Amino acid sequence: MFNSFGRIFRFTTWGESHGPALGVVVDGCSPGIALSEADIQPWLDKRKPGQSRHTTQRREPDKVKILSGVFEGKTTGTPISMMIENVDQRSKDYGDIAEKYRPGHADYTYDQKYGFRDYRGGGRSSARETAARVAAGAVARKVIAGVGILGHVVEIGGDRVERFAAHTLGDNDFWCADPDAAKRWEVLLDSVRKSGSSVGAVVEVFASGVPAGWGSPLYAKLDGELAAAMMSINAVKGVEIGDGFAAARLRGEDNADRMRPGAGAGDPPVFDTNHAGGVMGGISTGQDVVCRIALKPTSSILTPVQTITRYGEAVEVMTKGRHDPCVGIRAVPVAEAMMACVLADAFLMHRAQVG
Repeated sequence: MFNSFGRIFRFTTWGESHGPALGVVVDGCSPGIALSEADIQPWLDKRKPGQSRHTTQRREPDKVKILSGVFEGKTTGTPISMMIENVDQRSKDYGDIAEKYRPGHADYTYDQKYGFRDYRGGGRSSARETAARVAAGAVARKVIAGVGILGHVVEIGGDRVERFAAHTLGDNDFWCADPDAAKRWEVLLDSVRKSGSSVGAVVEVFASGVPAGWGSPLYAKLDGELAAAMMSINAVKGVEIGDGFAAARLRGEDNADRMRPGAGAGDPPVFDTNHAGGVMGGISTGQDVVCRIALKPTSSILTPVQTITRYGEAVEVMTKGRHDPCVGIRAVPVAEAMMACVLADAFLMHRAQVG
């Protein structure tokens, strides 16, 4: 159950980490939108593993195939089915944990819920599933053409960036807009990887060009939908919209996003600040929509930790195989995709309600 996300723009993912393939079915996409595999592939390339020594060395080309919902280069309005083959599984790497629970992973809870689990790479709980979300996000970006979405890592292992230079994002392996921080993180992750451990991260994603009015009060708040979307990403343990928890330390006059009249009659207002993260009362303000997510350290590590078997026996476990020393790096395109899907859904709901 519950393998789907969204209301009008709705996607359902399927597949496991070590199965023959994984994929997604996107429903609710309007007809007549130009869409091809070439529109989707760049986002998958951004997420795929093995691109640097700081991520898992699993080698997956992540080539997407559109199976339905597109005819003569345009969406038909029917479900868009996409498939991504798994080609570099090493299931034998997980034989030692078939009967052991990895602390911090979903092994124990899956076993308690279903009575058995696919221990090969975590099965359905693996972050491999997020490739399907990225494909769905590529379609969502076409639905909300004109809205720009950008994610970047702002903290790794407690070391936070000090500046934002967008033009440098492609100059390092971390999707980091602070070249000095990227150099520090390189040293940090080399040390973490060699020690067989992992570290957490914070990722920020923002959307520009979102008009005022998207979202609904109370039970379909734009920020509430964003929070649910981001919390559904593997390893995410916290979400902030705008200033987030920092807002609790401000006074009312400091937290207020002051408004001034626009330049001309009928122009939108000018906001002096964006503490609210582009959402007030669950509805977009026309400012950038800003969200940050906190990702825990990778649970699959080479450092032995105490645990139990599925029979309740005390043991130690260490996870062999290929894992990210910091999952936050490859979480950037996933967070961007979930932002795109939420905004596409909000746009379609807004259009359905007010025309």
